[in-house]
Amino acid sequence: MTRKEKALQIFAQHFHCSQAVLAAYADLGGITEKQALKLGGCFGSGMRQGEVCGACTGALMVLGLLYGQYDKEDTASRQLSNEVNDDMMKRFAEKCGSYICNTILGCDIRTKEGIQHARDTKLFTELCPKMVAHAVDILEEIIAERGIN
Repeated sequence: MTRKEKALQIFAQHFHCSQAVLAAYADLGGITEKQALKLGGCFGSGMRQGEVCGACTGALMVLGLLYGQYDKEDTASRQLSNEVNDDMMKRFAEKCGSYICNTILGCDIRTKEGIQHARDTKLFTELCPKMVAHAVDILEEIIAERGIN
């Protein structure tokens, strides 16, 4: 099973988009799937505020695990994590039209009406899986270009 297939399978099990992307890369990032699911649990639907798409946020968490700074003296890793962050955000916006959840969905999911609209028009089940797939595709590109530290 590919990481994209795994992420989509996790998302189809009614986990958040952020959880699905992060959990599909848990092993690569040195954490358990359970830890990934827990860590990603508060980032779905743009932190439930329609902000940065949870699929993109999950991808950023993966990039943090792979390239993030953990030694205060290692400024090169800080620069690298900044670069992959900016790259992810740019590519995601280019591919998806935005990295803001409400913009992608075309409704305000901070409201009951917005959530109902998203459900009625099947955005969560038809559009959101595409965002998960796009986030994984972009992650795969960045990892292939940068290698794994």
